[in-house]
Parts: sequence; C-alpha cells; structure tokens
Amino acid sequence: MSRAIRHEVLIIGSGAAGLSLALRLAEADLEVAVLSKAELSAGSTLYAQGGISAVLDQGDSLESHVQDTLNAGAGLCDERTVHFTVEQGPACIHWLIDRGVPFTPADNDVSGFAFHLTREGGHSHRRVIHADDFTGRAVETTLESLARANPKIHLYEHRIAVDLITGAKLGLPQDRCLGAYVLDKRSGRVETFAAHAVVLATGGANQVYVYSSNPHAASGDGIAMAWRAGCRVANMEFMQFHPTCLFHSEARSFLITEAMRGEGAELRLPDASGRPGQRFMARFDPRAELAPRDIVARAIDHEIKRLGCEFVYLDISHKPANFIISHFPNIYRRCMELGLDITRQALPVVPAAHYTCGGVMTDLNARADLEGLYAIGETAFTGLHGANRMASNSLLECLVFASTAASDIVASRSSGQAWPDLPPWDESRVTDSDEEVVVSHNWQELRRFMWDYVGIVRTDKRLQRAQHRIDLLRHEIHDYYGNFRVSRDLIELRNLALVAELIIRSAQARRESRGLHYNLDHPETLPKARNTVLAPDKAVSPQRQAG
Repeated sequence: MSRAIRHEVLIIGSGAAGLSLALRLAEADLEVAVLSKAELSAGSTLYAQGGISAVLDQGDSLESHVQDTLNAGAGLCDERTVHFTVEQGPACIHWLIDRGVPFTPADNDVSGFAFHLTREGGHSHRRVIHADDFTGRAVETTLESLARANPKIHLYEHRIAVDLITGAKLGLPQDRCLGAYVLDKRSGRVETFAAHAVVLATGGANQVYVYSSNPHAASGDGIAMAWRAGCRVANMEFMQFHPTCLFHSEARSFLITEAMRGEGAELRLPDASGRPGQRFMARFDPRAELAPRDIVARAIDHEIKRLGCEFVYLDISHKPANFIISHFPNIYRRCMELGLDITRQALPVVPAAHYTCGGVMTDLNARADLEGLYAIGETAFTGLHGANRMASNSLLECLVFASTAASDIVASRSSGQAWPDLPPWDESRVTDSDEEVVVSHNWQELRRFMWDYVGIVRTDKRLQRAQHRIDLLRHEIHDYYGNFRVSRDLIELRNLALVAELIIRSAQARRESRGLHYNLDHPETLPKARNTVLAPDKAVSPQRQAG
C-alpha cells in the first residue's frame, strides 16, 4: 500500500489565489503543498491583462468603490462582502508591492500614489493598478519565484485532482475534508494527498464554451469536486463573457484588455465594405464603451446577429502611437506578430467566455460547507460579484480571500491533530481506454451546445434542449469513467459536464433577466433579487451562510 503524501495544508491551484495563500501560510510556519495542472504558471492569472482594483488615490473613496461594485452587480451583490473586500484591498496591494510585483510607476505624483492607476468599465475613478498590460504575468511570476524559493512550500506540478477525500466517503462518523486523490500526469499514477485543510483555488469553468479567453485548465474542477463532496453552489447562471476577444484564427483566446476602452478605444460596426464604420455603444448605454461588461457583450452579440457579421471592431488608432505602445506594449507586440498594427488599424473582436461569477458557497473566512474545506478566487461564490463582475475585482478577490483564509487556517491549526489514515486509489476494476475518441467527441459536443443554447442570450427552449443533451452526455461519461483509467481529458470532461448541468439548472431557475443572465422569454428584472442556490442530494446541513 502506497503511503499518503502529507502536508498541513493542500492547495489545489497555483494562480494568484493559491500562491498568495501559500506564501502567507509559509510565513506563518505551516507546511504547504501546492498542486498545479501543468507548469506552476499555467492558470488564468498569467493571462490577466487589466489590473487589480483598489482605492489607492487620494481623490477616490472606499464607498465609491463599493457603490460601483454594487451597481455592476445588478442588485445581487452581498453588501457585507463588498464592504469587506473593498476595505481589505489597499493592504493586499501593498502586500504585493512589498514582495516586488513591478507595477507601472505613475506619470506624475498628482494622485499621491507612486504607481499609475487606470480606469475600466463600471469604475467611476481611476483605481486599477497594473503592470503595463500584463498585470497577471507580473503578479504570477513574482509569486512563483517566491514560492519556489520558500522551503515551507512544496510544489507538485503536472498534477490534476480527481476527487476530494471526505469522512463520509470513508464511512467515518465525522464528515470533513481529509485530502484528495491526485493524478500525476507524467507517471499516470493516482496519488493520495492528506491534509488538515484543503483549499480549492482551481479557477473557473469557462472552457465549457467553444469561445473562451481562458487557458485550457479552466474546467471547473474545484466546483465539481466540492459539489460531489456535498457542498452547495450558487449563481452558476452568471457566466461573464468578455466583450473583446481578438477574432483571429491564430489567437482564438487572446484578450484585448478592458483598459483599452478605459483609455479611449471605440467599438465600431463594420461598414458595407467591411471596414470600421460607425460607433454603436451609445445606443445601448449612456456610458458607451465604459458600460459594464455584460451590457457591452450583449450589445456586440446583438449587432453581430443583427448584421450577420462575424465580429465588430475595437479602434484606438486615433490616439498617438507612443501613447498606445507605452500603455499596451504586450497587446501591440502580439498583434504585430499577427500582422495587425493597433496604432494604425482597428482590431476585429468578439465576446468570449471569461469569468465564472458563481461557485462554491463560502463565508468571509473562505470556508465551504464541508469542515476543513476552503474555496478562494474564481472557484468560490463569496457574494462579491453579484450578477456581473466589475472589471479588475477578480484579482482583488483572490488576494483578499487568500489573506482571510490564511488567517482562519492559522487560527484553527491544531498541532495535536491526528493524521487521517487514507486508503489508496482503487484501480482494480478498470482498464486502459481503447476509445479516446469518445472523450474528444463528447468534449466538443458539450462546448458547442453550451455556446449555442446557454450563451450570452438564452431562451427557455434553448435551456430545455441543453438539459436534454447534458442528461445524455453525463450518463455516457459516467459509464466511461467507471470502466477506464482516468486521464486529464477524462477528469476535465467529467467536471465540465457536471458544471454545465449546474449552469443549466441555475439558468432554468432564474425566471428573469439580470446582469449576465439574459433570457428572451423573461426580459424583465424582478423587484427582489435572489441568489440561485443549488444543494446536492447528499449535501451536509448548511453550517454557514455565504458572504
């Protein structure tokens, strides 16, 4: 019998949430394991371009940030969570600065702050701190280098979690999270990890759609594992589509940052000759290009369908070339590689699945329903985002709830707690698959019908069709999973199919249009905003209320 790999804390995920938590725990002298699906930096954080929102300017205020977030959230934000997150924001930014994240310096000192602040959609002030136009890379690489140098942090790359290990699954009288079964992709073996606390920091589920700005790893693993372990999820119908993903065959997931519109870029329709024509956003919202993402994405989707075109244009070429290159060097460089000069021409863009606003229900300490289990970052539902995430509040949420989770884990640490005795993974009744085409076919089918039926604009009929297809698909995947050895593709497909069902069920339950959820059969917004909360049949009794 192979022995379990034991650490005080197991963090599943290596983005900004997971690595900042690992560093905080290591600074408190805890032994930490961090799992990463591929290389440590392969998650969504690396691709975040815009920045991190926080009140850092003397002319800004916490209350203004709170109100902007509540407005963007379309009535569904938890006000206590919003206040809590916004209040913790400046300290978290200074924590990153102290650890060497190379944010862009200010052009001058008028704001009273040493770093440049930009403005993005939904924000009433310049409060987005950034590292040029590749903030995620700056944060991720800085945290990665610190984690690799810390002897308290044990890094396990090329690992994908299969499922959580719980007391209930082992028949123990007390149900709590005890660890996880983890596939080592290089050896093909499933390892057993034991820990006193397990943290899900696995990101969102945006690969459930054909077009996504996220890397391949965003397959909803943490949400699916938590659900199977008996935890509630909330507001899964609110999938955010980023309005401006580059429309190009060689860069299908390349995002054009929100900050470009914040600095004056204009959305334009193609004219009769296919060239950039008239602007259109003012017809949909008085804030035009600075409207929240849900409004901009729906407007683009509407115009694409109305005109029968494939994309619209995003144009910043009217700004000075030096301004464009200095503010968006990464986008400029990548577009030039693709034969597009943003200083002289408009970019073709389309909406793409970008952010999962719902997730595993947690409290302000990041605790999920199951004792010993935490969820942070995009995996979690804290109540911060409501029905629509405001730009650059995502990395803020990662940092804030990594901090609060670290404090709670340290406070609840018990040096005398016995290590659980966990059984190894059982492969005695499975064989190697000789039908991998089943996995690839089901993956493609799932993403296509989710895009067609559960995308930016929905109808009751489309949702019914999606429900019918997911029922058939999940039954087929269940049979396949029970007969063959696990692989990364099979694990992700299983998780994506479950998350797709949760999205569909949540969308069917919401009989209104609000924020990111727009249903043509229910275009009105109900007077009272309610969260959509789903609980598994085997769910534990709710121990805490989210937010």
